[in-house]
Amino acid sequence: MVKWGRFVLFLVVVALLGTLVATTTRDVAGNITLGLDLQGGFEILYEVEPLEATHKVDIELLKATAYMIEKRINIGGVAEPVIVTELPNRIRVQIASQSADQDKLRELIGKPAVLTFRDEAGNIILRGSDLAPNGAAVGYDDLRRPLVTVKFSDPKKLEDVTRANLHKRMAIYLDENMQTNPVIQSVIPGGSAQITGDYTQESAQELADLLNSGAMPAKLIEKQVTSVGASLGKIALEKTIYAGYVGGALIVLFMLFVYRMPGMIANITLAGFCFFCLVVLDWMDATLTLPGIAGFILAVGMAVDANIITYERIQEEIRSGKTILSAFRAGERRSLVTILDAHITTLIATGVLFYFGTSSIQGFAIVLAMTLIVSIITNVFGSRFLLWLVVRSNMFKKPFWFGVKESEIGEL
Repeated sequence: MVKWGRFVLFLVVVALLGTLVATTTRDVAGNITLGLDLQGGFEILYEVEPLEATHKVDIELLKATAYMIEKRINIGGVAEPVIVTELPNRIRVQIASQSADQDKLRELIGKPAVLTFRDEAGNIILRGSDLAPNGAAVGYDDLRRPLVTVKFSDPKKLEDVTRANLHKRMAIYLDENMQTNPVIQSVIPGGSAQITGDYTQESAQELADLLNSGAMPAKLIEKQVTSVGASLGKIALEKTIYAGYVGGALIVLFMLFVYRMPGMIANITLAGFCFFCLVVLDWMDATLTLPGIAGFILAVGMAVDANIITYERIQEEIRSGKTILSAFRAGERRSLVTILDAHITTLIATGVLFYFGTSSIQGFAIVLAMTLIVSIITNVFGSRFLLWLVVRSNMFKKPFWFGVKESEIGEL
């Protein structure tokens, strides 16, 4: 007896998914930021060296230097640069923009950051070298409002400066850009001072980082500059999308020919998988690169493979003489552990790649991990739910609909 309720529910779910994919895919895909290798732009690899021999390059110096680079790039009018610190002493800067002036930005980035403290007449009264290493930190006043604490290596020098400029402003400059302009409220002994103002936790931390970067200035040595033209990036994107279409079409035909009704369901959930991956990429505000697309395509193969493992198991159960419903129950139960093992081991591998890899490898790992998680939801549990609705509707009782010939039943 045909159970129309389940079959109608199946059609409703497919129709809703198809409508969602057809009406929103273009907008979602248009919101995804393309990386340097797809949009065009340039990448600079810097080696960081401290200006003073007594200092060494550590993660704090790398972070402070990366922050200064971002500030300088923003001054140059470029939004959303990708800046990656690479231990032990490198910083990679990616600017995905064809309108950016490469020479101007390279000159702007490479200038050494000079931290100075100036009186109201503009005279330099203290320098960044007067700060103790990592002497700036975020603190709080009695009302728990954020402020910046600074510690100087020569307390007597700070005391003399504050006495000479009592109740006057002392501006803090990074290069020729004023960062803050506090008033000296009292003579400061002991070498420690506070910079108060209308700070948030984030802005106070930013100022402390700037001050620390001035306390331990570093010079940037260009090791490599790579430029990607807009036309080259466009060609790479077009070829990648074309290859994806061809591969997707072949997968659709293969699944329909070999597995028939389950293959059709696999194709439906595969379309949903691709759509939801784009949605997650948009939600993550991720930058899509060629390695990321490679990870996406690899996950498509694993998503299809998860369905193939299930359907092959169902076919074996049908050939052993079980009914369609019994074969479905046994096949999905016995294949689930194998599928989850494959996904979990791949997730472990992506974790290792992300931890030890550089920027492009990390992008590949992030996209692959995300798509694997989406695949488990759509192409494992989603496809099983749709197939359960079809099987329980009793509309497709013959083994033919599941890719099994009548003559094969009972052979195992």
